[in-house]
Amino acid sequence: MNAWKQTRVTLALLSLAPTASAQTVGEEWRALTFGVFAAIIALTMYVTWRAARKVRTSADFYAAGSSVSGLQNGWAIAGDYLSAASFLGIAGLISLYGYDGFMYSVGWLVAYVTVLLVIAEPCRNIGKYTMGDILAFRNNPRVVRAAMALSTITVSTFYLTAQMVGGGILVKTLIGIDYEVSVIVVGVLMLSYVLFGGMVATTYVQIIKAILLVLASLVMVGLVWAQYGFAGPAYFEQVVGNPGIQARVASLLGEAGGVLTPAELGQRFLEPGLYLKSPIDQISLGMALVLGTAGMPHILMRFFTVPTAQAARISVIWAMAIIGGFYVLTLFLGTGAAMIVGPERILAADKGGNMAAPLLAQYLGGGPDALLGNLMLSFVAAVAFATIVAVVAGLVLAAASAMSHDIWVGVIKGDQATDAEETRAARVCSLIVGAIAITIGILAQGQNVAHLVALAFAVAASANLPVILLTLYWRRCNTAGCIAGLVVGTVSAVGLLLVSPNMSYPLQQRAAQQEIIRLQEVRIANLEKDLTLVDEARSQALAAARAASAQAKKDLNRLGTGTTSLVGLEAPWFPLRNPGLLSIPLGFLAVLLGSLLYRDPRAEARWQELHVRANTGIGRAAANAH
Repeated sequence: MNAWKQTRVTLALLSLAPTASAQTVGEEWRALTFGVFAAIIALTMYVTWRAARKVRTSADFYAAGSSVSGLQNGWAIAGDYLSAASFLGIAGLISLYGYDGFMYSVGWLVAYVTVLLVIAEPCRNIGKYTMGDILAFRNNPRVVRAAMALSTITVSTFYLTAQMVGGGILVKTLIGIDYEVSVIVVGVLMLSYVLFGGMVATTYVQIIKAILLVLASLVMVGLVWAQYGFAGPAYFEQVVGNPGIQARVASLLGEAGGVLTPAELGQRFLEPGLYLKSPIDQISLGMALVLGTAGMPHILMRFFTVPTAQAARISVIWAMAIIGGFYVLTLFLGTGAAMIVGPERILAADKGGNMAAPLLAQYLGGGPDALLGNLMLSFVAAVAFATIVAVVAGLVLAAASAMSHDIWVGVIKGDQATDAEETRAARVCSLIVGAIAITIGILAQGQNVAHLVALAFAVAASANLPVILLTLYWRRCNTAGCIAGLVVGTVSAVGLLLVSPNMSYPLQQRAAQQEIIRLQEVRIANLEKDLTLVDEARSQALAAARAASAQAKKDLNRLGTGTTSLVGLEAPWFPLRNPGLLSIPLGFLAVLLGSLLYRDPRAEARWQELHVRANTGIGRAAANAH
């Protein structure tokens, strides 16, 4: 057998080998893991206790009394943004799919250019606590507050689902605690931050975890570079030449990978198309990521915590620097995990790849049996856990603020509630949102967190951004346009998602598993006839093919007898995985048409005042005091 044939047999064995049992911390290391988790949780709870003494008014609860500096807010924004999707999801996607995973990092980084140039300062000057405040300035307050609150809750629900899934997977995989119990622990800690410390506690917890996350990532990337060399051509040559990565690409490409050399397989890892198959799908994803950030409620809330417009701009610049640096690191976290841990072990720990970064820390420290390896694993996992809890706290605060400030105070009470009543309502709403977050976290087990967050960004880009942007910059924008944009943007994004390839289609899944079984049976028959292979190689290849066939049969039986998706479809109607390419233009078009077809004297009369205040901040202090 020549070298190329031998290599192809090796790649086939690697790609078909059955996965190992899920990685968990061994009994001898669980006390260490609990200790590290407890130390970081104790630190954040101490911060919450200190912050609770500063929360006396609704302004303190919602916006930390607008007392956060630009630098502090920059770190807090980074803490809000560097979520489970960033650390666990993106690193996992890069380790399994290469280039396509890194596209999430690029999209989320570029997004802050939009925030800096068109959103941060005007929103801070116009709003008080929520996005509903921005729309209510010149539109019908009750109507737009109710609509924006519903959109805020929808976006937060998608994002909350991602974070709760990440937290549940992390604790379950590491310590062996049931997934449901893990999600409940995340929820209880998150509620502690929000209920007692409000935005003050949430801000400082986010700063702490952002610093820890960046430091942990720097250490891990430094250790990866120590093995493979500093970032450059030599590093990526080793990525291309890694047998585990070549085997992973071969398994993803299937028969199409059979004609490629090992070097070509490795090169495909650094090219698009392994995860996002269609260039149009990549464009749609990029639009959602870049434009969605400017419509995310928990991000926009952060601009109400700074005292001046200048501080708002400074906070965005700091956030861009911190987030940009971190996202560059995710490239090396993901590729390092692919080379050092291997795609097989990553998939064995979690099918979505969410454990790639913690497992990389363990292997950099010496592996599953080493004290240093388990200490690093525990620290990185604890930081990731704190990341999840802090982001969830920010999301719950955003959703609860929409429910209490916009719906209860603005719509139901007609802005006549006392400060004490509003603060109490905010805490009650936080409990409600927290219970919802725990429930959906339990129900959404098994999803890749980066993918779910991208869906949240699609809704934010399609519904929230059009109404905010046109309210701030278009004279004719009015109440009817805002309602139309929020409804059409949200319904189109969610509706297209429900008929997209993201949903489960049993007929297609069964056909795919049956095709795997057929191909493995053909492979088994060919291997039994192939006399050119030595007995050991033939027996190993046969065992791998039979294992793959058995796994496909098991997956086939698990699919049951269903024939349609959640909405009754046998196949997707919408071909793209992300709806942004269609739903974002529909959201903008709805605002334009609604505003042109309906005249709103209030919106037109208050345009000049909004324009002046948005650009200068004149009048904000007096309005907030009132």
